[in-house]
Amino acid sequence: MRRILPADLVERGRCPFDPPPGLRGESAVRPLDLLNGARAWLVTGFEEARMVLSDARFSADKVRHRDATSLQPHEVSEMEAQPRKPEVAERQDGLFVFMDPPEHTRLRRLLTGQFTVRRMRELESRVTEIAVEHIEAMKAAGTRADLVPAFALPLPSLVICELLGVDYADRELFQKRTSIGLNANATPEERDVARAELYAFMQQLVAGKRANPADDLLSGLVHDADPPLTDAQLVDVALILLNAGHETTANMLGLGMFALLEHPAQLAALRADPGLIDNTVEELLRFLSIIQLGVSRVTTEPVTLGGAEIPAGATVVIATPEVNRDPRHWSDPDALDVHRSRAPHLAFGHGIHQCLGQQLARVEMRIGLGELISRLPDLRLAVPADQVPVRNEMLIFGVHALPVTWS
Repeated sequence: MRRILPADLVERGRCPFDPPPGLRGESAVRPLDLLNGARAWLVTGFEEARMVLSDARFSADKVRHRDATSLQPHEVSEMEAQPRKPEVAERQDGLFVFMDPPEHTRLRRLLTGQFTVRRMRELESRVTEIAVEHIEAMKAAGTRADLVPAFALPLPSLVICELLGVDYADRELFQKRTSIGLNANATPEERDVARAELYAFMQQLVAGKRANPADDLLSGLVHDADPPLTDAQLVDVALILLNAGHETTANMLGLGMFALLEHPAQLAALRADPGLIDNTVEELLRFLSIIQLGVSRVTTEPVTLGGAEIPAGATVVIATPEVNRDPRHWSDPDALDVHRSRAPHLAFGHGIHQCLGQQLARVEMRIGLGELISRLPDLRLAVPADQVPVRNEMLIFGVHALPVTWS
């Protein structure tokens, strides 16, 4: 069983912009039977999700606490027969998104120090250059393009490569391997091969930064950390940043433009008032919520959440697409409204694990979408909307292709 959640919890319905139909329910927290035979808890309420993401009783540590969403059926039986006690030895990896304090705190602080104001400002002008360059290349080639490979994918890929100090010529390697890792239909063997190839690629990159440092984020982590990070920690951190830095934003750019083209009144409002672009970005992040599964946590003690009594050692899954449509938090949550008053959403998470690169992602979306709309004023779909291929088989939702045209 390659999928962990039933299809109605991950596959979008007739409208590709709405949450999967199976997420809707009367309760903000309810039991969930996974396909591997384990029992988990599904959270669809906004305030309940914020509590899961900010309360220390919900652990992100996937080494010390067994997360049912990552288990094979035989492992579920073993876990139920003999629960494993948390390990106490200090972790030596760099998978900070799967850590709790204090291990998480140290790595997070190091990374925050690398996302400097100067570096972000320099990247903002570079994002504009890349966006304009690719739009002009599209126009020079004719009046039709697939917006995914022509624009949505290369923009964040180029930016994250420059931020980390990765040769952009290597983008095909990491993009292809990352896609395999995110494909719910990939076999375990295919994922293992892709993971090994990515790891070897990053090992070579880290070795290069040790020998020849440059003015990039990875070189800073290699040479500025005190105490120093091991190669294994550096590889883990770099892989997380590389994967997160191109895959998520690329899909938001493609799916976000698709959503605007399919909501012409909202697109017209943005064209009439470009000052709405920041509002539009936040609304698209809320409205689309491309993370299919959401994050999961494991309870370290019994917890009462949304009226549900959850035992210790239970896996809790946050349904981000539904959380960001919670009618208790937003009025008319299923509508895309670029005039909506800005309110907190959970597209970037919450608490100590909130996305490190969220400001960069906002910059890329604001500039990318803004330049597309201003430089291609009559941009429109080149095929009927139901012929746009969506990524239902991927853990990160979006579109595989977005054929567009202009005059």
